[in-house]
Amino acid sequence: MMREQDIFERAMDRIIQAMDRKSSVSLSVQLRGALEFGIASGELPAAARLPSVRTLAARLKISPVTVSNVYAALQASGLVEGRVGSGTFVSGGGSRATDGRFRQLDQQIAELLTLARACGVNASELAVRISMASTARPRPIRILMVGNFIDATRAYADELHAYLPEGDQIEAAVLEDIAAAPPSDVDLVIAPKTLLAKAREILPDVEVIGLTLIPNEATRVALASIPPDAITLAYSYFPGFVTIMKAGILRFAPHVTQLTMKVRDEEGLSAAMRNADVVIYATGADYLRGALRAEQTAFEYRHTPDIHAIRTEILPAIERCRATTKDTKAATE
Repeated sequence: MMREQDIFERAMDRIIQAMDRKSSVSLSVQLRGALEFGIASGELPAAARLPSVRTLAARLKISPVTVSNVYAALQASGLVEGRVGSGTFVSGGGSRATDGRFRQLDQQIAELLTLARACGVNASELAVRISMASTARPRPIRILMVGNFIDATRAYADELHAYLPEGDQIEAAVLEDIAAAPPSDVDLVIAPKTLLAKAREILPDVEVIGLTLIPNEATRVALASIPPDAITLAYSYFPGFVTIMKAGILRFAPHVTQLTMKVRDEEGLSAAMRNADVVIYATGADYLRGALRAEQTAFEYRHTPDIHAIRTEILPAIERCRATTKDTKAATE
């Protein structure tokens, strides 16, 4: 079985390989975007130690100042954290819960067992009582799913809704809309990890948790189906996404040897479109399909919420929010 460190190193290798000095996107923007989306997709997992500034600068053959500035920007966004004497690490799953919550749970369980024994209730009966208590209808909460594009964000919200208890509501909105009119009636906000800092700035009084995204199954199948000799164009709407998109293509379609990356409004885009056999476009750029010829193949590079992250990060965060909101409401009544 491949060790987590080996998986991390391979992800960093793909990011470094995807850096393109010929691109109109600066290397600093490429690097920041690659690391941001690597964290958001789970390729660079929580608690992973990033290469030192000098090590990464040497591998990329760029100035250490450039790498240092990128790390500083990621730290300001809450995606990484610097530890004196240890290095730079990927932050936790976007939740503000403390790492000691499980120790607190164990302590409270021990206290509950002590109280149960004092009441003449054995462990089996206590388990039945807990099971009965947990069947009580949970207090519904309102969740807002935030993203860059409404169609994709609604798709994320629909997938998350399937995991929610009856009564919970989840709606979708794009970042620019909530910036113009911040909602006042939501209990929790969920956003891709690359948007955490902006969402928290807009809604400072609401907990915002990060959503880990991975390429969806249709995208992975489409990448694997590209003919090895196909001239392939990949198009990103946002400059910061171009590098991690390339890294994902290289991961799921390593057989593709003729790959060109382009970003919105970049010089040479029209010629690259004409010459391409296959066009891969990022979410939000489906308008490109109108310029394609019938013999060209095109598909969207689309993400989906990571099921493991939903179960281990999102659902526990929702229950913490439910409990916190219930306690707050009770205290004000």
